[in-house]
Amino acid sequence: MQPEAGTSARRLTTGMPGTNHYNVILLLHGDIRYSSWSKGTLKILIVGGGGREHAMAWRLQKSPSVKALWASPGNPGIASVATCVATPTGGVAGYADMAESLGADLTVVGPEAPLVAGIVDEFRRRRLRIVGPTQAAARLEGSKIFAKEFFERAGIPTARSKQVSNSGEALSCLRQFPFPVVIKADGLAAGKGVIVALDPAEAEAALHKLGPNLVIEEFLEGEEVSFIAVTDGQVLAPFVPAQDHKRVFDGDQGPNTGGMGAYTDSRILTSTQTAIILDRIMLPTLAQMRKEGTPFTGFLYAGLMMTVDGPKILEFNVRMGDPETQAILHGYDGDFAELLNRIAGGSGTVPEVKQAGCSICVTLAAKGYPEGAQTGDVIDGIAEAEATGATVFQAGTTQADGRLVTSGGRVLGVTARGETLQAAINAAYLATSKIRFEGMQYRRDIGQKGLKRWV
Repeated sequence: MQPEAGTSARRLTTGMPGTNHYNVILLLHGDIRYSSWSKGTLKILIVGGGGREHAMAWRLQKSPSVKALWASPGNPGIASVATCVATPTGGVAGYADMAESLGADLTVVGPEAPLVAGIVDEFRRRRLRIVGPTQAAARLEGSKIFAKEFFERAGIPTARSKQVSNSGEALSCLRQFPFPVVIKADGLAAGKGVIVALDPAEAEAALHKLGPNLVIEEFLEGEEVSFIAVTDGQVLAPFVPAQDHKRVFDGDQGPNTGGMGAYTDSRILTSTQTAIILDRIMLPTLAQMRKEGTPFTGFLYAGLMMTVDGPKILEFNVRMGDPETQAILHGYDGDFAELLNRIAGGSGTVPEVKQAGCSICVTLAAKGYPEGAQTGDVIDGIAEAEATGATVFQAGTTQADGRLVTSGGRVLGVTARGETLQAAINAAYLATSKIRFEGMQYRRDIGQKGLKRWV
C-alpha cells in the first residue's frame, strides 16, 4: 500500500523477526487554520459528547472534505461547530438507525462504551462506514484480564501480573508483589479503574473499591507516554506522542482521574524509541489480532511506560485519549475527515501532514472531582480565554436558564499551541486565567516534565 501521489507522509517499514513487514505512515504534528465552513462531500456523525468529541468536531469542521457534521448527544461547545442530536434509544442499533436517517457517509465513535457494546459490528452488518474496532477487538480495553492474556500470546512486553476473582485470592496474591503495587479493575471504569497502592492498607482499600475481578501487577518505573495511532488493520498511522497527567494534584499527587491535562511534543520520543514501540508493541498487536480472527481497526491507544528495559505496555485503549485528543487535534495539520474516511475504507493512504510546535490541554475540573463533582455552577470567561488564541473544548457543560453551567467532573479543556513547549504552556495558562466557575480546580504543572527536553 502506498500513499497517494503528491503526499509527503513519511513511511517506516518495520516488522518483528520472522513476521511480515508492515507499512507505517507517520502522522506528524502541525497546525493549519481554515477560514470558513467547507463545501466538501462527506457527511459525518460523531458518537459522544465530551471534550474528546468536541476536539474531533472542531477539527473535522475545518476539513475541506466535510459537507455536514452531527454529534450525538454533543454538548454546548460542540453545538458551535456541528448539529447536536439527542442520544437515540435502542443502543447501538439506535445509532445505526440515526446514521441511516441522516445519510451519514461516515461515523466516528469517541467513547469506549459503544465500541465494547458492538456498535461497529452493527454498522458493518448494515454496510455503514464507521471508524472503530469490532466488539471482539474492543476487548483490548473492555477487559484488563483479556488484555494481559493477549499480551502474553503476542509476546508484547508488559508488567508481571496475576489475575484474581475474589478478595481471598487478591489478599494472597498481594504477598507476591512488592509495594507499590498496581491494582486494576477488569472492566471499563471511565479511566478511574487503576489504583497504585503504596502500602497494604491502601491495597486492601483498593480491593474493596474495585470489585472482585482484578489484575494485580508490578509497579513499573519510568516515564509514561501515550502513543495513539489509527489503523485499517494493516496500515498504522501514529499521531505525535503525548503525555497525560492522571493524578488530580500537582506533582502527580492524589487519586487517579480521567486525565487532568496533556501535552504533545515530538521530543517525547526519539526516532529509535518510536521504531521500537512500533516493532515490539503496535505491529505485533495488529498481527496477533489478525491471527486470532479479530483484526483491529480504528484508533489504537497504547499507554506505555518507558523503562530502563525499553517500552512496556500498561494498557490499550480502543479509542483516542481524553485529554490527549484535545492536544493532538489542536495542532494536527491535514484533512482529518479524509484520513478517517480512508482508514474506514481500508485504502492505506493519508493526506499530507507536517510537524510544527507543541500543544497543551489543561483540564478545568469541578469541585470534588474525582470522588464526586459539584454541578450547576455558572461558567464565565470562555470568550475571553479564546480571545488569547486558545481553544476551549467543553466536556462537562450544559445550558441552564440561558447560562453555561457545569454538569460533570471534567468541565473544560483549555488548549493552546506554541512553537516551543514553554510557549504552549504559557498560552494555555494565560487562557485558563480568564475562566471562572465556583470550585474550579486544575493542575498548574501540565507539561512541566517535558521542559527538560528543551534544555
